[in-house]
Amino acid sequence: MRAFGWFVGLILLALAAMAVFSYPAWQLLQPHFGFPFHRVADRIGMLALALGFVLTARRLRVADRVSLGYGVPPGVFAREALLGFGLGVGSMALIVAIMVLLDLRSWRLPAPGASVLLHTAGSGLLRGIAVALIEETFLRGAMFSGIARESGTRLAVILTSLVYAVTHFVGRYHIAAADVSWHSGLDMLAGALQSFAHPLAIADAFLCLAAVGVVLGLVRTLTGHIGACLGLHAAWVWVIAFVRETSVPNPLSPLSFLLSGFDGVVGWLVLAWTIIVGALLYRLYSRRAQRVRRSAA
Repeated sequence: MRAFGWFVGLILLALAAMAVFSYPAWQLLQPHFGFPFHRVADRIGMLALALGFVLTARRLRVADRVSLGYGVPPGVFAREALLGFGLGVGSMALIVAIMVLLDLRSWRLPAPGASVLLHTAGSGLLRGIAVALIEETFLRGAMFSGIARESGTRLAVILTSLVYAVTHFVGRYHIAAADVSWHSGLDMLAGALQSFAHPLAIADAFLCLAAVGVVLGLVRTLTGHIGACLGLHAAWVWVIAFVRETSVPNPLSPLSFLLSGFDGVVGWLVLAWTIIVGALLYRLYSRRAQRVRRSAA
């Protein structure tokens, strides 16, 4: 559990850095660049997390390619990532189609034009790749390896899944320039964590995201790297981003409770779908892992 403690401490340290250093950094930068306070706070948190990650990974000896999840030839990694991406797009597209058939989401009116759709798809794809690359390297890469070496892969799957779910509820909080004061860093931190003040309101989304984390952790265990995880994760983020920009939840549907108020996509329906898809992915990657072992014997 030492490795888990180190990574959780790193996350807490990044949040503390955001609370402490955001105001003085904003005072220094805002007169010259006009940056909004939340952007300065976000960048400080990201910088603290990045620097801390490098130091923590080196200390725990998980900074090598294998521990970070890249311990296969580049061609194999790319092929696995592309396969995972295709599976991710297909699985998420099916559940979105079910949402539409159940009248849980409706397309935005007026319908966006082709140029808007292309821009939405392109920006969503870039976001999906960036999010997957960062989160998978951190969680299913270094953190997973550190915990697995100390406590076994089962605990590594569970703990990284919980952290994965928790981080999704650290939200953005904006403070107008006229309202910024010396304690705005603390206000920013409180606002970013406000979702946790009402745990029942986010229970469905939390369980859904934790289940997604378990699926990704199992795929990581079976493949021995994060290529497939990266592809699946990027695809899911991409489709969700596109759906959220092109459609809206239908609160009048009698089945509206199946979608979480957190983002209007995840929730009880996607949780059930994740369990089904997870079982299919586990079977697929188990068979592929067996074939690899037989060919290597």
